[in-house]
Amino acid sequence: MAAYLVAGDRLFRAMDPGGELNPEKLPPTLRTELEAALGKKQKKGDSRSSPERLVSFRLIRDLKQYLKESGSTLYLHELLEGSEIYLPEVVKPPQNPELVARLEKIKIQLANQEYKQITRNVTCQDSRHSGTLSDLGKQVRSVKALVITIFNFIVTVVAAFACTYLGSQYIFTEMAPQILAALIVASVVGLAEMYVMVRTVEGEFGEL
Repeated sequence: MAAYLVAGDRLFRAMDPGGELNPEKLPPTLRTELEAALGKKQKKGDSRSSPERLVSFRLIRDLKQYLKESGSTLYLHELLEGSEIYLPEVVKPPQNPELVARLEKIKIQLANQEYKQITRNVTCQDSRHSGTLSDLGKQVRSVKALVITIFNFIVTVVAAFACTYLGSQYIFTEMAPQILAALIVASVVGLAEMYVMVRTVEGEFGEL
């Protein structure tokens, strides 16, 4: 927080023996503090940023009170012409190495967590390989099961037809009724097998 002014040349000249603020007329305490702040007892060629030119706000208030009580026609803002508020440079304390290392560790952990959260839906290389092989194996097994099902369907229908045809010889003496009976039985068995095959194929494709 600012608490000082860098006194300008106007205030410095006013403190000269022939200036508006005649040091002989000032209260002793105020005169001593002003001379010490302006470096009047030292060299006059001091720089404006020199510590000898720093005037505290309290001293400025005392000077204002003096001008008011003495009935002076000199205003404070005239004396402060060219003066600037002194803002000391803020010196940052050195960082604790342990704290810096801990902060870096926390940053790394947060970065890793963010990376995992971003890539949680992305499959890794092993997952890609295993997924491809497993999918291929599942498709091969499905095709194999479908071929076996079709083969079983054909064998079952043919067997039903053959068995019915041979068995009907003991009932019918003519070939036409025998073939008709064999076709009816084979159709019924074929429809039943087809229903089972369709349900099996639906189940296989549903797992893909």
